[in-house]
Amino acid sequence: MPDDRKFLGRQGESAALEFLQAQGFKILEANFRTRAAEIDIIAKDHAILCFIEVKTRHSTRKGLPKESVTPFKQHKIILGATAYLKRHRLLESRIRFDVIEVFEKDGRFEFNLIKNAFQAG
Repeated sequence: MPDDRKFLGRQGESAALEFLQAQGFKILEANFRTRAAEIDIIAKDHAILCFIEVKTRHSTRKGLPKESVTPFKQHKIILGATAYLKRHRLLESRIRFDVIEVFEKDGRFEFNLIKNAFQAG
């Protein structure tokens, strides 16, 4: 990934964290990594534990950001979520997989939070 895309991704994740906090989410962890996967944001939305993938774009020229969360990527996120749940002994938790699309234009960000973007199993 070229440096400018990495920079945009980091900016988007930072902006997404602020957006989610403003929406009442409690951020538990950012950039949780296992050997199998990385989860951008782990947060609580009331009693639900949310595993959130952040996708940032300047435009929709190459499609919507959510379209890049392919079944393969979903599988990796589910593996990462399972590791997190086991590590923190939260296997009985209510969980949800969300995607947040972040659109950047001229240094300003717009957000589209897609709750229940995909399901495990």
